[in-house]
This record gives sequence, structure tokens and C-alpha cells, in this order.
Amino acid sequence: MKRTIANAIEVRPLDAALGAEVRCGDLRQLSDGQFGEIRRAWLDHLVLIFRGQSLSGDELLALGTRFGKLDDTPRPQPADQPGQHRQQMALSIVSNVIENGKPIGALSNVDLVWHTDMSYIEVPPDASILHALEVPAAGGETGFCNMYRALETLPPTLRARLNGVSIKHDATHNSGGFLRKGFEPPADVTRSPGPSHPAVRTHPETGCDTLYLGRRPYSHVQGLPVVDSEALLDQLWSHAARPEFAWYHDWAVGDVVIWDNRCTMHRRNAFDNAARRIMHRTQIKGTRPYADAPQHQQPSHPRGLRFGATL
Repeated sequence: MKRTIANAIEVRPLDAALGAEVRCGDLRQLSDGQFGEIRRAWLDHLVLIFRGQSLSGDELLALGTRFGKLDDTPRPQPADQPGQHRQQMALSIVSNVIENGKPIGALSNVDLVWHTDMSYIEVPPDASILHALEVPAAGGETGFCNMYRALETLPPTLRARLNGVSIKHDATHNSGGFLRKGFEPPADVTRSPGPSHPAVRTHPETGCDTLYLGRRPYSHVQGLPVVDSEALLDQLWSHAARPEFAWYHDWAVGDVVIWDNRCTMHRRNAFDNAARRIMHRTQIKGTRPYADAPQHQQPSHPRGLRFGATL
């Protein structure tokens, strides 16, 4: 059911495990009161879509600052290459377009695996924002996965195994499976570069627990032999990637999508490299993941199953 909130803003929850479309007019014209309602909707629905926006790079960054402090995005190429916004380190381009023999952005046209943005650093971002400037006629859809639901629906015995467990998040490869510059493929996942984060993370704003996996390749459950770690991770990923926890966004020019990086994963479908896809991206600085001590009853999230949703 759609919800009309202050100053003619509509929040329309998607008929899916997560996500809502927000109708608010020009994002550049939001009052503080309107933005407060949008932020609450973001925490409730995990992913928000705003359609028909036309934002410059500076205007996208200005929107980002309303969600928090901007975080420098990963630099996929040397800063002197075109399109890397070397004067705007918080703004990057996600694109397959080649100009003058050089890519203008990152991640090309390939399929991207399920992942959480930059879990391979000690303090991952809270949020990521994408603005669609050019999109292909087919392909390139972005999927989002509700990790509150993934945690709440774990079999009790599997959930109990995660109390106090940390996962090492590999820093050597990106979400397209490509080796990052300056790294070597890990010969031993127990020693691969990257931080360890709790497998069950407490959301610092909602107080709800969420499954926090990062990405599957080269990850490792701390303290377990590799064979046991692989078996546990296979169980967790098989469960978390179930289709009923996910929703896919089919992009249109002008779409702005913001997602909560603390309680979602996302991925991208591949698309024809002859088609052009150009996105502007920024992200919001986060806090170090932590886990509250297990309680008898954790708070229920509006998009969690204990709140009344059903599979």
C-alpha cells in the first residue's frame, strides 16, 4: 500500500522483499522535513528509487551529504585518465564506455556477483547511490537482497553457529572477479588481505541484526579449518541468495537509487558491450561493523519476517 507523507511525498513499497519508490519531485528541492521522511523510509525499506531525476555530479554529491559524510570511492584507474573526476574524489563513474581508447569508468559490462560494497575495508560505507545517465535497452539490471530476512529465516541450528563468528573479507578481487591492481591471488584464504567483520552485524540505526557476508570468493570463517569454513559459507550463501529475498531494478535514464549497505547485498546482470551504460556513483562514510551481545529477542525490522511478512 502506498503511503503519503509530509509535503506531498509518496512512499510506495514494492511488492518484494525490499525496496520502495519515492515520489517527491526534484530531489534538489527537498526541505529538511521532507528529507527526514525519506531517510526514515530508507531505513524501513533498505532501497529507495527516485525516478526522472537530472542531477549533475555536484548535485549528486550534495544529495549524498544529506545522508552523511561523503566517502572517497575506489579509484579503478589512475586519476589522470578521463572520467575519473579527479577533483571530486567522492564521485566515480560506473561504465563500459571507451573513449580515446580508454575506459571512462569501472566494472565494464560483466556480470557482478552478490556483494556488499567495500566490505574488504575496516570501515565499509553505510550507503551507496547510483544515478543513471545512459542505460542499455536490455540487461544491466541490479539485484538487491534483504539480509534482515536472510538472517531471520536461517535454520535455528545454523543461526546458533554464527554467535560470535567473524568472517575475513578478501580485498584482492572486485565484484566482477578481477584482480585488483597491486594484489596477488591469495594462495591461502586464511592469510588473504582484508579485515574480519562479524557474520551477524547489528544495524547501528535500527538496532536489528542482519547477516553480513560481503562476497563469497576467497572469504574465510575465522578460526575454522578451510574445509569447514567453506562448508559453512556454502550453507550461508545458498540460503542468503534465495530468490524470495531479492528484487531486481530495471534501470531507466534519470533513476536515482540509494541502498543501505549495512543490511543488503546487490549484484548486476551482464549486458551487451555494444550498448552504452553510464552511471554516476557516490557513497556515504560508515562505521565499523559490530554485533550486540545476543539477546532473547532482537528488535523486528519492518521488512523482516517477524514483523508479519511471509515468504
